[in-house]
Amino acid sequence: MAIIKSAKKAARQSVKRKAVNLVYKNNIKNLVKEVRSLILVKKTEQAKNMLPKLYKAFDKAAKKGVIKKNTASRKKSRLTRLLAKSIG
Repeated sequence: MAIIKSAKKAARQSVKRKAVNLVYKNNIKNLVKEVRSLILVKKTEQAKNMLPKLYKAFDKAAKKGVIKKNTASRKKSRLTRLLAKSIG
């Protein structure tokens, strides 16, 4: 347990930040799962309609520093490629 005042404050901040980051990560995880399941059952039109929402979630997470910019870009690219593969 932290003894110094600044260390206590840092610990509190860490807990708050973790909670906020988890919200972003869980949102992304759920959207990715949903899009992948739609692709799996050949509902490509619905999956295509979900992509903008997914892109927005990735971009927001990257902007907030929850995930890195290149990670967001890579994941968006791979999901888009997966969708394109299932369509054509």
